[in-house]
Amino acid sequence: MEFSFLRSLKAYLVLLLTGALLFTTGCEDDDHDHDHDEDHADVDGFILEHDGEEVYRQFDGVETGSVTVAVDSALELSVHFLDHDEEEIEHEEEEGEEHEDGLVVSVADASIAHVEVEEHEEEGDDDGDDDHDHDHDEHGMAIHVEGVSAGSTTFTLSLMHDGHSDYTSLPVTVTVQ
Repeated sequence: MEFSFLRSLKAYLVLLLTGALLFTTGCEDDDHDHDHDEDHADVDGFILEHDGEEVYRQFDGVETGSVTVAVDSALELSVHFLDHDEEEIEHEEEEGEEHEDGLVVSVADASIAHVEVEEHEEEGDDDGDDDHDHDHDEHGMAIHVEGVSAGSTTFTLSLMHDGHSDYTSLPVTVTVQ
């Protein structure tokens, strides 16, 4: 009887030790980053500014302000994304950052207005001559809105990361007069 008790105890110990070994190696903290959301933006809204003045805000589904442009005129708006405290999220460009990251604009009706992402080579330097033509934030995002014909249309902003959208706005109405 003592022999069968030791045999069953041995079997339980082997099972217990194997389970403990699998558990500890499965939960081992290695150098691999398991927090894949760390590089993703947690955006809850955005502000559009013209010459430092807020013209439009979208935060948690609430919209204030408006975007209006005249036919054959253009409007350059800086884009500032907001976190859950309505604080601006700083966009840091990393060296070698691929162009699939960044701001993407989709326009519902391009016959009314063209809305494009404004590319900046240097801080506020649109023509590349290093004289800093505009007062843009360093590595700031901006859009260029051009009135084509009278009417209204909408556009959406998407903040892209690794080929997918971390944030997509509600449609923003543009009125062209």
